[in-house]
Amino acid sequence: MVGAGVLSLPYAMAELGWGPGVAALLLSWIITLYTLWQMVEMHEMVPGKRFDRYHELGQHAFGEKLGLWIVVPQQLIVEVGVCIVYMVTGGKSLKKFHDTVCPSCTPIKTTYFIIIFASINFVLSHLPNFNSISIVSLAAAVMSLSYSIIAWAASLKKGVQPDVDYSYKASTSTGVMFNFFSALGDVAFAYAGHNVALEIQATIPSTPENPSKKAMWRGVVVAYIVVAICYFPVALIGYWIFGNAVDDNILITLNKPTWLIAAANMFVVVHVIGSYQIYAMPVFDMLETFLVKKMHFKPCFQLRFITRTIYVAFTMVTGIAVPFFGSLLGFFGGFALAPTTYFLPCTMWLAIYKPKKFSLSWFTNWVCFRIIYRSRLSTVTPSSCN
Repeated sequence: MVGAGVLSLPYAMAELGWGPGVAALLLSWIITLYTLWQMVEMHEMVPGKRFDRYHELGQHAFGEKLGLWIVVPQQLIVEVGVCIVYMVTGGKSLKKFHDTVCPSCTPIKTTYFIIIFASINFVLSHLPNFNSISIVSLAAAVMSLSYSIIAWAASLKKGVQPDVDYSYKASTSTGVMFNFFSALGDVAFAYAGHNVALEIQATIPSTPENPSKKAMWRGVVVAYIVVAICYFPVALIGYWIFGNAVDDNILITLNKPTWLIAAANMFVVVHVIGSYQIYAMPVFDMLETFLVKKMHFKPCFQLRFITRTIYVAFTMVTGIAVPFFGSLLGFFGGFALAPTTYFLPCTMWLAIYKPKKFSLSWFTNWVCFRIIYRSRLSTVTPSSCN
């Protein structure tokens, strides 16, 4: 659940300000926990059937064709977008590690570090399923907790900067507005786990006496406690220490202690390697299913090898072409993560369960839908527009 988007939260706070920033963090944590609970509950709502894919749940809620067209494009944008952002993040973190460990070495372009990062994913992408990447996923989880702690602890050690400034960086009201809504996209990007939640729950054994939702919900609760431990200190302490001078990746802002910042950047690399595989796996599944069922290719190792290699190459080339971490977070967060994480679960809940009008369930879901939908209309504009 903890994504590399945590590193951009101090930057988002700088664009939102103290009041709106804290409110956005708290509301996002509460709303996404609620919508994730809904998805866990809806996984086995039909006796004897499990909705193991997001689009399967969408088809049950909206109909076979409409559900497919509502969910699949947005889910693909999220998962492909996250993979592209993680390519950029992995490459930039490798570069920061290199520059920190060897400041006197000849500078190397970020492009080459993205290629190095991609080469690892070229190998790991050929693992067959979620269970096969469990060790990689565990390492990623440990690393995310580690570099989050390093980020806020190193910031505290550095102390509040003498010239710290908490005002907005933009000089015009238009610039402030664009930055504000881009920051909301950054916050949304930090909560991307919903897009693979059903695929993860599908790996948990389930019986009528002990349905998978029990174990899954326990995992979600633990994950969200860890999310709070990581997100809030990094966001609040990072902004408190550096103000609006913080970079879109707080580890880029930090330089000392050298060995600790170097270690933190390597932790980020390990984390995004694991996270890349988690978000790429559903895309592999969709591509291979389409090629076999619609294009009538023979299911074999060669098909999987070529498909996955081309996909990793595509995300690598796109990451090299658009190496802007902050702008990518804001764009993908506002454009695709907001619907799949915040209000699609609410909409499906209303469509499937049809709660009584003006009941607590009806009111809660409609409020979540309206708030996030209005925010999303503004966050689709990339921060580069200002």
